[in-house]
Amino acid sequence: MHVENSLVLTHGAVMAMLQAAIARADEIGQPQCIVIVDASGVTLGQIRMSGAKYLGLKSAEAKARTAASIRVPSDAIPEAVGPAIAAATGNAVTRLGGGLPIIVDDICVGGIGVGSGTAEQDKDVANAALNEIGGRIYIT
Repeated sequence: MHVENSLVLTHGAVMAMLQAAIARADEIGQPQCIVIVDASGVTLGQIRMSGAKYLGLKSAEAKARTAASIRVPSDAIPEAVGPAIAAATGNAVTRLGGGLPIIVDDICVGGIGVGSGTAEQDKDVANAALNEIGGRIYIT
């Protein structure tokens, strides 16, 4: 067979995830940049909250695409190979914490990247978004 069924993130899911992430960032008092991509790395939604660091948007995008591509948290990339992978991909891949794959029913449907806080804050906000759609949560 040359085709297969697959799960995809809907615009409703993306909006719900962004709202949950924003609410959690507000709750912890850390404005964030949040990027959600589909399984192929195409940006479906993003926001830079008021007060979030501008360059946090660049790192959030790299974190989201990394997590969607490797299907595990972005900081799972071994430290020893991080710089080489970043250089080889023009900084499209990062090992910074805050990128989580979006796994629903054991299928990776995308990635979320959060940047502007500490790695722990970024992962906390990303997990809040995953929780909103019933995605796999990652221990931080």
